[in-house]
Amino acid sequence: MPVPLPALAQDCLAEHFSVTRLWREADSAAAVAKIAPGLRFIATGVPILTEGMSRPIDAAFMALFPKLEMIANLGVGYDNIDAGAAAARGITVTNTPDVLTDETADTAFGLLLCAVRQLPQADKYLREGKWLKEAFPVTASLRGRTMGIVGLGRIGKAIAKRGEAFGLKIAYHGRSAQEGVAYPYFASLEAMARACDILMIAAPGGPETRNLVDARILDALGPEGVLINIARGTLVDEPALIAALRERRILTAGLDVFAGEPAVPAELAAMAHVVLLPHVGSATGPTRDLMSRLLADNLIAFAKGAPPLTPIG
Repeated sequence: MPVPLPALAQDCLAEHFSVTRLWREADSAAAVAKIAPGLRFIATGVPILTEGMSRPIDAAFMALFPKLEMIANLGVGYDNIDAGAAAARGITVTNTPDVLTDETADTAFGLLLCAVRQLPQADKYLREGKWLKEAFPVTASLRGRTMGIVGLGRIGKAIAKRGEAFGLKIAYHGRSAQEGVAYPYFASLEAMARACDILMIAAPGGPETRNLVDARILDALGPEGVLINIARGTLVDEPALIAALRERRILTAGLDVFAGEPAVPAELAAMAHVVLLPHVGSATGPTRDLMSRLLADNLIAFAKGAPPLTPIG
């Protein structure tokens, strides 16, 4: 365990395995050298779930362990793991999908409501006593809008259902059209951005999607456009987003993730009309417990010779 997983995950794994908590070792290189010849499993997670600690599981790290069979990741995103390098060596990689889908979709839609209706700003306005002097300014509305979803996976589909319940039209962009999905599909992200006024990002992170939403896409979204990012901060070109918000080339944004988190660009933090959250998409006690148990169950099943519950790919 190279980084500190939640206590429940650590306890579950300790019941079934001999666990090396690498972050506790005074000499991590010596600890790795000691366990490397016989190590079969790695349990890890993205920094937001591991007390901010990061240890990329790349090809060089995997190469230290000749008998490595499986990497279990806490979180649905696994951009902290070189999945291609793992596949090349026949190493199984698992993540923890499904159990966090609804929680994350709720947060995404909450961000959308807050950004469009400026609800955090209205709360601040009341607390500062300004309502005693005059009414809070009127805001934009969700009515009549079309939401384009970037990445119609489990979370994207859950967000779409919430959007339908609020009367939004739905479209989506991804690598290819999906069978059995009635929403309009756009092969071009720019074309979808032009057709929508809400851009909801729910796609995986990693090199392939870095800066996917750039100045060109933001300009296509337009001056009434709303950008919501519940996925990874790296999908958005942050300087381009800051410029578009400052110049009012889009209306507003709701962000739960940032490229260099936990650091947030000062320009974003200073903008009163955007809504920013500290990566809390799935951050409830019950959901984090379910994620921890699923991570452990994947490893336990595999160690007993059964297929893991949620392998990637």
